Amino acid sequence: MQMLTVTANEAGQRLDKLLGKYLNQAGKGFLYKMMRKKNITLNGKKCSGDERLSEGDEIRLFLSDETIEKFSSASAGERRRSQSGVRKPCLDIIYEDSHILIVNKPAGMLSQKAKPEDMSLNEHILNYLIDSGHLPISQLRTFKPSICNRLDRNTSGLVTAGVSLAGLQIMNGVFKDRSLHKYYRCLVKGQVKEKQLIAGFLKKDEAANTVTVYPTEAECSVPILTEYVPISGNGRITLLQVTLITGRSHQIRAHLASIGHPILGDSKYGDPRLNDEMREKYKIRSQLLHSWKLELPEDLPEPLHYLSGKVFMAPVPGHFQRVMKGEGIASDS
Repeated sequence: MQMLTVTANEAGQRLDKLLGKYLNQAGKGFLYKMMRKKNITLNGKKCSGDERLSEGDEIRLFLSDETIEKFSSASAGERRRSQSGVRKPCLDIIYEDSHILIVNKPAGMLSQKAKPEDMSLNEHILNYLIDSGHLPISQLRTFKPSICNRLDRNTSGLVTAGVSLAGLQIMNGVFKDRSLHKYYRCLVKGQVKEKQLIAGFLKKDEAANTVTVYPTEAECSVPILTEYVPISGNGRITLLQVTLITGRSHQIRAHLASIGHPILGDSKYGDPRLNDEMREKYKIRSQLLHSWKLELPEDLPEPLHYLSGKVFMAPVPGHFQRVMKGEGIASDS
């Protein structure tokens, strides 16, 4: 016999859903049969599977250890994690608590895997939580922490992950409704003198993974708004602070390029001649775009209310600073 005690991350879901995750190799018919025969009980009573679970509920499995092991075999990913030993996390952690984790993602790392064999920030976070003891491997069957926002592979900066179910749901919500404010820093071609709010329409080519920005509405396009403020410059390169009013794929990169101010190092939307110069002079291998600051909303609900109004920042990476120093461009932070 085994007893499972429902955690905060598992509460709120139906009993049959949780059983399907824990006994992930068993068919639904087997699970319902075991509940009918009282071989699986909830809080000591017969159950049907449609009960909504609360934290602290006790699920008893009156099954042999062999049966439980047979029907709850670890996934390939869990086996790899359990066999691989301690892994270097590759994480620059800006903030961490029991609900959320904020990291400074380096350029060159995927936020989420594009192919099964990829190792993305998401996997690095899971490995870190497992290695540090914050997340038992067995819990991955019923709840898996995940990132709440994504950055392009070659964009660096702040990414937030939900470590608990509440953290994941609340942070996903504030990213979606845009009550959380995101600020970026980038180096662009040309001289920018004034703050601007620019509008346009963005259309994505899924096959090529590129976007095109139009001044007026085009077929299958979506409206975009981007605000930028010049911080400093040297006449031919400007450091901008950018605020995403909307958040579309490649929005900052393509929108700035469409008005004649492409981001340095951007291989898709940038100026090839200037990029070659930056590569030769400063060894730049990615676009100089960095997710610099996050401002959380003032009225976060419980249990994240203690984070209301908090601001998190990540300094621009070394290659970004190298260009600024070499070009004589000052920063205000």
